[in-house]
Amino acid sequence: MSELTLRNIRKAFGSLEVVKGVDLDIKSGEFVVFVGPSGCGKSTLLRMIAGLEDITAGELKIDDVVVNDVDPSKRGIAMVFQSYALYPHMTVRENMGFALRFAGVAKDEVARQVSDVARILELEPLLDRKPKQLSGGQRQRVAIGRAIVRHPKVFLFDEPLSNLDAELRVHMRIEIARLHKKLATTIVYVTHDQVEAMTLADKIVVLRAGVVEQVGAPLELYDDPANLFVAGFIGSPKMNFFKGRLDRVGDGKWQVRLPAFADAAIPLEITGSEATSGDEVTVGLRPEHFDETGSASLELMIEMLEHLGGETFAFARYGNGELVTIQTRNGRSLKSGQPIDARFEPAKALVFDDKGMRLR
Repeated sequence: MSELTLRNIRKAFGSLEVVKGVDLDIKSGEFVVFVGPSGCGKSTLLRMIAGLEDITAGELKIDDVVVNDVDPSKRGIAMVFQSYALYPHMTVRENMGFALRFAGVAKDEVARQVSDVARILELEPLLDRKPKQLSGGQRQRVAIGRAIVRHPKVFLFDEPLSNLDAELRVHMRIEIARLHKKLATTIVYVTHDQVEAMTLADKIVVLRAGVVEQVGAPLELYDDPANLFVAGFIGSPKMNFFKGRLDRVGDGKWQVRLPAFADAAIPLEITGSEATSGDEVTVGLRPEHFDETGSASLELMIEMLEHLGGETFAFARYGNGELVTIQTRNGRSLKSGQPIDARFEPAKALVFDDKGMRLR
């Protein structure tokens, strides 16, 4: 296991800077996931750790050793790609053992290590097949096995599940989580799927436009986002947002008025010293925050329903067509076109200033 330290890491392609000064500490044995929208720099950052992209500025350390100019083959890392990158003319056994044979490891030792890893990944019945005879999930397990046999200090995964169907993605998430628990190896994992991030990570790094927006445990980011971007990115379905205006109603006591709901007032408790009456703010409520017993409410008209058996998602629109998602376990009697009194507890509302930063 190994630690990674990134200090002011930057990457520019000509005049275009795509990674803009990333500082990050990854502890030995941690499972860290980079998430963010397309073009945010997450894969570029991973490739700089791997040595597949030069670092424009900053310092990258693995186990307290600066590796900026160290060849990828000497960094002690193994990378699993989205495309599997298996040799089509080789069997599973040959694909998994290729790096060891190339490094001059004895034939018997290669066979032993491949056999051990195949047992861990339940690939033993497939060792003599070629990639074209495997399913997508099996190919990805072979690609992971090829990385494991090298006993790397750090595993790097670049969107490894994006080519799989929904059922296989769920299965492979479980497999990767089990593998991390068994091997206790440092893993850095890139995905655009925040569900993968929430279910796999010890720590999530949320990136936007080459900048780290927030770092934390999955539920920490979900419950306590630092800004509007993180609040909207983490969580599925997405958080609901409502534009409003702050009014002070006492010492530490505030309310926000929502113009789209006839200036309905929602009481708040925020201590932000920079907040002033009249400030434009955004109120965030997650779909599950709506509760029939809540003390505040919004009058909405249901546009569409998704009945999923154990729960129902009601979708409504307000104002200029903004969408509201309401999660309920008592939605079987709801109908499209029906008005709904969407109730919630104001204490669960999150408030963001006009720059998107959280008011607490």
